[in-house]
Amino acid sequence: MKCSQFLQELTDYLDGVIDDKTRAELEDHLHWCRNCYVVVSTTKQTIEIYRDSKLYEIPDDLRSRLHSAIMSKCAAHKKNPEKKA
Repeated sequence: MKCSQFLQELTDYLDGVIDDKTRAELEDHLHWCRNCYVVVSTTKQTIEIYRDSKLYEIPDDLRSRLHSAIMSKCAAHKKNPEKKA
């Protein structure tokens, strides 16, 4: 299985709505592919954080830096939409 195939099945895998054969293939892929393992792990953690639904305050200086970074990326993308910012 290629990583692109794995990623196509990721949502169904995480939702637990996948047949046993495909699940076994995906889990076999996870045993040897570090990149896909990290994607699954990070995605699971993100889902858990989202489900927790707690709001976290961030310091004003961090909020300002994040805003500036996002606006800078948006401006760069508008100037050259084909180039990834």
